[in-house]
Amino acid sequence: MQVLVLYFSKGGNTRRLAEAIAEGAKSVSEITVKLRTTENVTKDDFIESDGVIAGAPVYFGSMAAELKKVFDDFVSARKQMEGKVGAAFTTSGDPTGGKETTLMSIIQCLMIYGMIIAGDPMSATGHYGTACVGVPDTDTIENGKKLGQRVAELVMKLR
Repeated sequence: MQVLVLYFSKGGNTRRLAEAIAEGAKSVSEITVKLRTTENVTKDDFIESDGVIAGAPVYFGSMAAELKKVFDDFVSARKQMEGKVGAAFTTSGDPTGGKETTLMSIIQCLMIYGMIIAGDPMSATGHYGTACVGVPDTDTIENGKKLGQRVAELVMKLR
């Protein structure tokens, strides 16, 4: 089983969180993880994955255009993604900078792809996905690992 952690990061904060999420997913036996940026992801990476955890920084209260472009470019894969697990994460530069609306913009795309949405577990924040302001701190890194692990465990249950 494979989980794709897909992200765009301009300053490195989203990359750091993506790496923690990938680490959490890797902790589940029988799961392989592909960590890909929006620049190097392929449609095959997307289709071959049983779970997709997508993230980007907050740009004007929504996902960065680079991540949206991937969803737009891979739209022909929609039917192949149906029933797979999807989740979201984000980083922002301000406490009220649009983290929840950004998570929802990513979740909306995953839902349109027919994916089953997983928020972060109750042992993390129990909300829409993992998010932070600025550099991910220790708690955010742990929450990211928990999100990755949760998605990987759901992939194993569903497949």
